[in-house]
Amino acid sequence: MDRDYLKQKLKDLPTNSGVYIMYSKDRQILYVGKARNLKNRVTQYFGSVVGKSDKVLIMVSKIEDFEYIITRNEIEALVLENTLIKKHQPPYNILLKDDKSYPFIKINTKQDFPKVEVVRKLKNDGAKYFGPYMIGITTKDIVDLIYSAFPLRTCNLDMSKVSKNHRACLNYHIGRCIAPCMGKVTKEEYGKIIDNVVSFLQGNDKSVSNILTAKMNEASENAEFELAIMYRDKLRVLDKLIRRQVTALPQDFDMDIFAISSNGFNVVVSTLFVRGGKLVGQDKSVVDVVNQTDSEILSNYIMQFYDKTPHIPQEVVTSIELEDEDILGDYLSQIKGRKVGVVTPHQGVRKQLVDMAVSNSNDFLEKSLSLKERQDNMTMGGVIQLQEFLKLDKMPIRIECFDISHISGTNKVGSMVVFTNGVANRSHYRKYHIKTVEGNNDFESLKEVLTRRFRRMKDKEESDESFSAVPDLIIIDGGKGQLSSVLSVAEQCGIEGVQIVGLAERDEEVFFPHNSEPVCLPKTSYALKLIQRVRDEAHRFAITFHRNERKKKQTRSSLQDIDGVGEIKQKRLIATFRTIENIKNASVEDLLLVKGMDRPTATNIFEHYHPSSNKND
Repeated sequence: MDRDYLKQKLKDLPTNSGVYIMYSKDRQILYVGKARNLKNRVTQYFGSVVGKSDKVLIMVSKIEDFEYIITRNEIEALVLENTLIKKHQPPYNILLKDDKSYPFIKINTKQDFPKVEVVRKLKNDGAKYFGPYMIGITTKDIVDLIYSAFPLRTCNLDMSKVSKNHRACLNYHIGRCIAPCMGKVTKEEYGKIIDNVVSFLQGNDKSVSNILTAKMNEASENAEFELAIMYRDKLRVLDKLIRRQVTALPQDFDMDIFAISSNGFNVVVSTLFVRGGKLVGQDKSVVDVVNQTDSEILSNYIMQFYDKTPHIPQEVVTSIELEDEDILGDYLSQIKGRKVGVVTPHQGVRKQLVDMAVSNSNDFLEKSLSLKERQDNMTMGGVIQLQEFLKLDKMPIRIECFDISHISGTNKVGSMVVFTNGVANRSHYRKYHIKTVEGNNDFESLKEVLTRRFRRMKDKEESDESFSAVPDLIIIDGGKGQLSSVLSVAEQCGIEGVQIVGLAERDEEVFFPHNSEPVCLPKTSYALKLIQRVRDEAHRFAITFHRNERKKKQTRSSLQDIDGVGEIKQKRLIATFRTIENIKNASVEDLLLVKGMDRPTATNIFEHYHPSSNKND
């Protein structure tokens, strides 16, 4: 680290708000932060070591340079910091995992006859979303309640394209659906039922309770005791939900409560979800931190939380006062399109909920320490060890691994898996169909995959975030032969500065370019466990992709023999019936339920799988 160079840069720092970026000697981004005052904030890193944690000191020792971006205001700094963290995933920043998602109930009120469904991805599509429901009552419980009380459709039929010969399904005959597919209800009448469902999800339980009670009594009077018991069980679920009502909050009120607990080394954030005035969910996360106050940690956590789960309530409650409370509130209000309050309560029902969240975070902090330590060792610990044992020029923050899968040279596919900071980054996984290689030739298949990967990495107009990223380390499954194939491709594509190694499965030996002697990592090291996880994940991903492709081909080849069944009908048949066996067992009337299916084609499908039915006795 050139101290004189950094000293001069520190003197020249502006006092504006903005974002700063810390770099290692290899220009890897170590940390991204925001500041009200760039000069004050960045200077803190290079001052006295007193009070700084070991993690901060380690990070500072790796800083060789920094850059900054001045913003017009603090909201811009907040947004830019979050964008850069998502894009670069620096090893010393808080980063929420991509694979955590929450269950929500969706009603697309833009449709003429919407249904109620459970989703885990929220889209900006104008639909209404409710949830998450996670404490003792799941989204499935709620959906079952809704369908027990209201006669809504559950099918995927396009109501604008229902054939004249269409027949109502079983749900209509047992009173569970009002059959909009048969014209038994107008759009306006169905819309009133949906309004009642929305009212229930917003906290009005009385109407559902009355409906279920009436149905239970009617079933009992008709001696339909099993049905009566079913409605009784639904009422018990509803009672559990009603008992979660938070006193002193309106029934249509949504609120998220965030609490933070720290022991100086580890930090836990606990979240409680209040929907329709009821406590319906909770979540707890261990977060990594560097040189940040609890206020900064919680603010960054909340930003990333709503970036991944964009269902923003009317109010965000925090256990501690945030330094940028007003800025965060303005930012969330802009996204939601209406005022979002960010408050730290000192009394009343909100304070009681905060105390509950703090109690949860304290308990989780105490119980999660050993788990957190193991996770750190298996992830960033493995990354640090890998650089040390293999003497890599760069810390392998982004690791890519490739694998080929086929059976005797047929249905050849390739996989690319990505690990960031020692953790599988599944949103960056990519699949390849092998296009130019004939027969069983893994070497040439691997060369094709890497050629396509390197060319897209070099393309300055590449829009795919995974393909445009430059890996710090590429692991090839195989020994010297496979490694030399990849090196020749890298050379042809003009790839420089990317570290490439081969992992021979037999003795878990690591081969380096232009070196015939392998490196054997310690058998119990986290570094070896990390590269084994990466290699095994590449195997799994490739095999799964190959199996799915083979299944698709087998399915299509069976259906392609039938007159009238083209590509679109094949996809719709599989989407509806899931397996060929189910299609074989379907009647002509069942087949007609598939979107776009006509009677002659349905008859052809049935007769294809039941040839004897077309013969005279």
